[in-house]
Amino acid sequence: MIYHVSPNGCDRAAGTAEAPFRTINRAAAVAVAGDTVQVHEGTYREWVDPKNSGTSDHQRIIFEAAPGEHAVIKGSEIVTGWEKHEGKIWKKVLPNTMFGDWNPYALLVEGDWLVQPATHDAHLGEVYLNGVSMYEAISKEELYSDEVREFGVNSHWGFDDGKIQYPERTVYRWLAEVGEESTTLYAGFGDLDPNNELVEINVRPCCFYPKQTGRNYITLRGFEIAHGACPWTPPTSDQIGMVGPHWALGWVIENNDIHDAKCSAISIGKEASTGHNLHSRFDKKSGHRYQLEAVFAAAQMGWSKDTVGSHIIRNNVIHDCGQNGVVGHLGCVFSRIEHNHIYNIGLKREFWGHEMGGIKLHAAIDVLIKHNNIHHCTLGTWLDWQAQGTRVTQNIYHHNLRDFMVEVTHGPCTVDHNIFTARYAMDNWAQGTAFVHNLFLGTVRHKPILGRSTPYHLPHSTAVKGYCEIYSGDDRVFNNIFAGYWEETEKLAAFTANYDGFHTPEEYEQAKAEQHGVGREIRGLSQYGQIPQPVYIDGNAYGGFATPFRAEQTHFDAQGFTAEFTEQNGKWVLTVTVPEALLSANCKPVTTERLGVPRLTEESYENPDGTALDLSRDLFGNQRNGTLIPGPIATLSAGTQSFVVWEA
Repeated sequence: MIYHVSPNGCDRAAGTAEAPFRTINRAAAVAVAGDTVQVHEGTYREWVDPKNSGTSDHQRIIFEAAPGEHAVIKGSEIVTGWEKHEGKIWKKVLPNTMFGDWNPYALLVEGDWLVQPATHDAHLGEVYLNGVSMYEAISKEELYSDEVREFGVNSHWGFDDGKIQYPERTVYRWLAEVGEESTTLYAGFGDLDPNNELVEINVRPCCFYPKQTGRNYITLRGFEIAHGACPWTPPTSDQIGMVGPHWALGWVIENNDIHDAKCSAISIGKEASTGHNLHSRFDKKSGHRYQLEAVFAAAQMGWSKDTVGSHIIRNNVIHDCGQNGVVGHLGCVFSRIEHNHIYNIGLKREFWGHEMGGIKLHAAIDVLIKHNNIHHCTLGTWLDWQAQGTRVTQNIYHHNLRDFMVEVTHGPCTVDHNIFTARYAMDNWAQGTAFVHNLFLGTVRHKPILGRSTPYHLPHSTAVKGYCEIYSGDDRVFNNIFAGYWEETEKLAAFTANYDGFHTPEEYEQAKAEQHGVGREIRGLSQYGQIPQPVYIDGNAYGGFATPFRAEQTHFDAQGFTAEFTEQNGKWVLTVTVPEALLSANCKPVTTERLGVPRLTEESYENPDGTALDLSRDLFGNQRNGTLIPGPIATLSAGTQSFVVWEA
């Protein structure tokens, strides 16, 4: 059955092409497995709440924009009838009945791991002027002022962010006063008359998100989706996104333009029954403990490949969101995030915390993150806890404050054929990660995390095998280019030199023998924390301030290597200057067999189905033949050359 929805329809109609429904929600109430809902051109201001499930990948419920038509779902309403208040400030009084039980101008951005703002409140509300979100004033004094407040926190990351292109700070600001019966909005629109412009305010937390869990096998494609007043989504919360499956199985979210979520655009994460902001609400124990409890609670309620995850998020444009482009914890397992254009995430910076990124996942078991273009984000991709069987491949990171972070996970995690260009390229606070054929321009921070034990799992499963702190090391670093030409690279050790305090595999065995005596069968627990783990490093090329691992037997010269991204007619172009010496490098191929297994998880670096990884294809999917040079591009020549690395 194909149901039709049109702004000119009626919800009492039959839902046919000749007699369409008026709202998507009407179709969402009746569509069942095998049905398609075609939405015709227009703007639909509603929270779509699918009531039924598909039954398999072949019997889905499909929601799609009608071919060739522009269908928009918004969590906002148009506000007209503004009255002049004082000077350039306008005023609008709205009845609280407009918001129901979710008044975003009364609700705070709050929850576990939120750090800023610390001295004032930030609310979930937004006011949009001609499609662009304004800034919330912290007081009436600021509302009336022409001065522009500086936003955000720089010191946490250690580097000045002056090289990052942030949205222009304007004097377009708003302030809300919430009473028992009404909410009064005050706003400064500069020299514009809001009654002659498009002014919208967000009034709903979600745009397409089931209120109940377990609505499986749904496809969402071809829409513009915007203006969700969705809350802060740490891994210990009910992770409500503007769009998402809400703890379900087998969704496909593709070919959409998703933007202006207050916090997270797409959530493939946790639900409420495993805990909701218990640390910030009750402060009985650390957030880490509550998060650990959430993992075991999920396992007890049936968290497995049969009940949740296996989502596909592809070919979307995701932008201008306050916290995350894609967020997930537990519910993201076995998913694929492919060929998405993700940008302007966390740049408005009215609030800040430890759970932000273009893609921010916990428990990304067997997740594939492939060929995404991620730029102008505070942090491009952050894999946190249980990134086991995860693969990050052929992604483009540029113009971010930080590009990548992997934290408190034990591997195997494979990061291959990516381009990382940030001055602050990566935080590696994990172990058991394989870095293969990447390009790093900037510096890397590297450290153990001995105060937090995190779970690891049976191979390709959610079943918990054990949990342990992060000793660091046990990494594989093969055939990368470390250009090292940002000045910060001189301040922090340049990636593989971070490992100088670690052992080679041979040194590791010798250190154990020296500590406990040759042939001694019973060894104490202390050895695993006291003896640095082995690392496996070979075939990398170094330029600028970057220096090799002290025991790297084969490494190559990349002095003079440079790279720059530019946008040309909607395409992103990488221009590189390649020194002649790099072309004489000849690396050894990297295979699943060569990578071995991380010491704790004892799971191979392999595909989710147990087959060997194919690491022989470069950033563009080209087969490597002949001389195997370091870095993500198989065919380079001496001198300056350009490559189109992204187009929609």
